[in-house]
Amino acid sequence: MTARIIDGKALAAEVRKEVAEGVAALVRDGTAVPELAVVLIGDDPASHIYVSNKVRQTEAVGMRSRRFVLDAATTQRQLLDLIEQLNHDPAVSGILVQFPLPPHIDTARVVTAIRPDKDVDGFNPVNVGRIAAGMEGALVPCTPLGVMRLIKSVHEDIAGLGALVVGASNVVGRPMARLLLQELCTVSIAHVRTTDLERRCKDADILVVATGVPGLIRGKFIKPGATVIDVGITRIKSGAGTEKLVGDVAFEEAIDVAGAITPVPGGVGPMTIACLLANTLSAARMEAARSKAAEADVTDAAESTEGLGRPASRNLQRNDFNNPH
Repeated sequence: MTARIIDGKALAAEVRKEVAEGVAALVRDGTAVPELAVVLIGDDPASHIYVSNKVRQTEAVGMRSRRFVLDAATTQRQLLDLIEQLNHDPAVSGILVQFPLPPHIDTARVVTAIRPDKDVDGFNPVNVGRIAAGMEGALVPCTPLGVMRLIKSVHEDIAGLGALVVGASNVVGRPMARLLLQELCTVSIAHVRTTDLERRCKDADILVVATGVPGLIRGKFIKPGATVIDVGITRIKSGAGTEKLVGDVAFEEAIDVAGAITPVPGGVGPMTIACLLANTLSAARMEAARSKAAEADVTDAAESTEGLGRPASRNLQRNDFNNPH
């Protein structure tokens, strides 16, 4: 058996096309163009590349972007003040703070400071709680959202399938398990300290791996025909001083056992950025819906107050307070 390679680049292109169509529809309806504000602190080269890529793709689908590049010495108070400013800026649909942050800044404080309805990373505790409760209106973390799209490109219906998530981070593992549970999978979570990891992997129809440990999952761990989603990506040396990107799954072993598998690179990575765009569009749509609802409330209130300036006797004649019986 040779596994089907799940093409994350092609699926990401589909998502970007859908987002571009959604942005155009909002504009046609008279809604302002969605805008993503991206905040970057410090001069980490990889972070600058990631941000540039996100900004480029944001603009390519017709949305606006605003980039804030701050010095590494920026204080936590300064960053929180900027976030508060963006929270109250009606032009901003979504806010993304590029991680990792400098060690003197509390990441949890920053995540909590971003308004839940502008939290396009999906990390705010309010969004986490909504996902856990299966509530509508949550912005889902981009990587798990993208992984679900990858899985559904293989399976029309995943209800009843056994799913194992290897990795328990707040960014991928835990929200991933909740999303799979909402789709009625039978879900388990493991991690790098799980003692019987091989046995647990062999039971999984869907295997999602996000540990950051290169080659942790060997081909012999995989159930024949399983769908394997490799979220991990690590840069390692590859002879003659060159480097290559590898995942958490031993790909060359797994491809002979799995039914479908994502490559590294070219699998989950492109979907993560595409789903960031999708979340920004979702945030803009929710804001547009709230604005319309507020306008309707104002109209209803205005109509309900008609006649309040009329003589009191005429108003009172139409209610039961005039007649004690």
